[in-house]
Amino acid sequence: MRIAVMGAGGIGGYLGGRLAAVGEEVAFVARGAHLEALRQNGLHIESPFGDLHLPQVIATDAPAEIDPVDLVLFTVKLYDSERAAAALAPLVGRHTRVLTLQNGIDSLDILARHVPSGQLIGGSIYVAASIARPGVISVPGGSRRLVVEQASDPVVQTLRQACERGVGIDIETVEDVAPVLWEKFVILCAFAGATTLMRAGIGTILADPEARLFIEQLRDEGLAVAAASGHPVPEEHHRRFMVLWQALPPETRSSMANDLARGKRLELEWLSGRMHALGADLGVPTPAHTAVYRALHLHAHPA
Repeated sequence: MRIAVMGAGGIGGYLGGRLAAVGEEVAFVARGAHLEALRQNGLHIESPFGDLHLPQVIATDAPAEIDPVDLVLFTVKLYDSERAAAALAPLVGRHTRVLTLQNGIDSLDILARHVPSGQLIGGSIYVAASIARPGVISVPGGSRRLVVEQASDPVVQTLRQACERGVGIDIETVEDVAPVLWEKFVILCAFAGATTLMRAGIGTILADPEARLFIEQLRDEGLAVAAASGHPVPEEHHRRFMVLWQALPPETRSSMANDLARGKRLELEWLSGRMHALGADLGVPTPAHTAVYRALHLHAHPA
């Protein structure tokens, strides 16, 4: 299968690299120092699940240099979605599928303006991955779960077969991805908001009684917003939140926390900012998410 990774950061680099390692033909769309490192030294993955070095990878900053592919993994930051979606055209042929694995709940709506509806697939991935340094993806541990809709689609079936050959990702298929996206949205907003605002790893937060109350408040506000939006998270799923957080290495922080530390732009508007806006529209109080949004807003668009 021919695959293009649009956004070769933590998630795109990890999943694309693992797929390339089992024989799939993968091209990475990246930029800046990360792109140059991929071209010169290949892709490195550092993980307790097994390190990987692909000494030569296809990497470019121009999608037009890649012919139409079977599958596009769309993994850019949320603030780059519109620009990246508009650049997809050279990669998308009649039979191409575009699988979005972004954070938040807005990706499918953005991509629908640029990709034919029958070729767009929603998905959610639970992997803690980030660019440790140019050309190097770090995955400290935790979950490696991928959920994708349209189980009967031939491209999705081929992706499943690739994952089952040893990618190290547990893939699930569902008929309706919306509940999955909303559940991930609630989990991620709480995790990203807490680790970014408190500048601490998840283990430190859970060990401190006041910090733990704050992340639980973020979680509970998200659950209330999801329910008011018509996407309630089943009560039996609520225990997943703490299970997922406790399974992470204690030092693990969200990608937004890492971006703040590196002086990069934040996905704040699409996470706690989105939760704040939804709460205001729906009449659901979100004081914790509002605090995260307002406190971090100064740093969301660094000069």
